[in-house]
Formats: sequence, structure tokens, C-alpha cells
Amino acid sequence: MHRRWIGAALLFGLALVNPGSLSAQQRQQLPPGQPSIMDDDEGDTAPAAPAPKPAKPLRKGDKPPAPAIEQDPDLDVDDQLAPSQVRQPVPAAVSTPTGGEKRTRAAARTPDGMAEPGLMAHPLRAAKSDIMACSGVFGRDSSHVKLASAYRSRNVTFTQVDAATGAKVMASVLFAKDPKRRLEIWWSKPSARTDTHLIVINGQSDWIAPGDLHLGLTLAELEQLNGKPFKLLGFNKEGVATLSDWDGGQLAALPGGCKIGISLRADPKAPSSALSGAPADRVFRSDDAVLRAANPTVSEILVAY
Repeated sequence: MHRRWIGAALLFGLALVNPGSLSAQQRQQLPPGQPSIMDDDEGDTAPAAPAPKPAKPLRKGDKPPAPAIEQDPDLDVDDQLAPSQVRQPVPAAVSTPTGGEKRTRAAARTPDGMAEPGLMAHPLRAAKSDIMACSGVFGRDSSHVKLASAYRSRNVTFTQVDAATGAKVMASVLFAKDPKRRLEIWWSKPSARTDTHLIVINGQSDWIAPGDLHLGLTLAELEQLNGKPFKLLGFNKEGVATLSDWDGGQLAALPGGCKIGISLRADPKAPSSALSGAPADRVFRSDDAVLRAANPTVSEILVAY
């Protein structure tokens, strides 16, 4: 019996000396969900995250919270729209100008989207035509370089053009491949391509010269623009009559110091008697019945300095 007590005491002492030797087996024998007393010694398990608080129910009249912005992976952070940008009010429309002024700055633009410099807008023709003034890139002190800067180099060509004598002269041509926008600029100093000498509107060009002059005007329309009848030389062999004098009318003196010359071609259907009755060696008034019988219209405009 004493041996039993001695053996029990020895076993009890060994257990006190090395208590950790039983932990592994004891843990395995613990029922599921039962915490072990050894968990405090190891510290490996992280504390569980607190449960999220339930959302407060919306009361009557409350606005729902704004949804979070979904970021676009294809855009930089700086390019993402903030809520304040999305809710920006639309700017007020720009007021339309009234028709109080006779002419305003041109709204017409080049094919590259570039505003035409030095132009004056005409209320009826600005949408389809280019309008020039005797200033800016068409002023007396202009140059090929200024034209190229204003209209872009690819739209300005320095090339040969036909002179009235049949000879060829060098000139800068705007939009040489577009008959509707073609415009010739001759220079007083051709080698330097500077100092405007002559601007020519002919062919099918839609350009409008100072004084609202454009191709196709009749004698009656020219008289209205000039404010009175004017003088012309009769028809040459090609059926063309040329301006002799604006006779002190409004087209005689224009801003910028330029002078306007015109040629008018007789109607192809006009009878030969109408042309022979107004020969080129005589001067006629624009309201002369003999001249008007040929029903001529403007075929060329010259703007000279």
C-alpha cells in the first residue's frame, strides 16, 4: 500500500515539473468549440473583427446616400469626374447679335477650322463666301508670309497666273485647287513677295470684295451699291466692258486706300447688235439702254493699291 502512495506521489511530481508535455494530447481530446487554457500562452490567434453596425433606417424626408463613384480603369485619377463636376449647371446660351450693324466680324472659317483674319461678314453671304477688306492680310503692307501664317502654308501657292496682256506673272494664290475660294494676290515686289499690288477675283470665285462687290452683279445692282450710275467703256471683241469711273459714288473711296476696278461680260444670249451698239472705244453711263441691252454681269473684280 505504501508503494501505491509513493508511485502516485512520483507521478504527481513529474506532472508538476513538465506540464506542457500533456498539452498536445489534451488539446486533441477537447470537444469542438471548447477553448483551451493553453491559448493564452501562444498568442497566435488574432482577435475577431467586430460585426458591422446595422444601417440606420431612413426616416421620412431623408435623402438616400450618394453611391460611391466607380473608378474607370482606363482613365487617370485626374481625369475622373468628381460629383461636383457631374452636377455642374449648363452655361447660359450666348445671346444672338442683333442686325443693327451693317456688317460684323466674319463667322466664316477655313476648312481647318481656323477663323479667317481681316474679314467682314455680310448677313446674307457670309455662310457661303469669303469676304475681304483692304486691311490685315489684304492690306497694302501684306506679304506671302502673312498669308501663309493666316491661311496655313498648304493653302497658299506662289505660282504663275495669267495677266490681261496674255503674259504670265508670279502671284500668291489662295486655295488654288478650289474654284469657289480661289484668290490671286499680286505683289509690288515679286522677288520678296511683299507689298500688295493687286488682288484678283475671277472665274467661279465666291470672294466678296470691299463694298460688297462679288461676281455676277448686274448693272442695276452695281448702281445700288455705288449710290448712283457710273461710267463704262463699251464691249471689246470678247464681249467684255470695263469700268471707266465710279463718278464720285460710294465705291470711289473705300477704307484702307484701295481702288476697285470691274469687268462685265455680256450675256451669251445677247444679240450681236447690242454689242456692236456699245463699242469699246466709247464711254457709256451704266443706265444707258444700249449698254443694258446686252445684260452684262460682273466677271472680274480688281482690288488695287
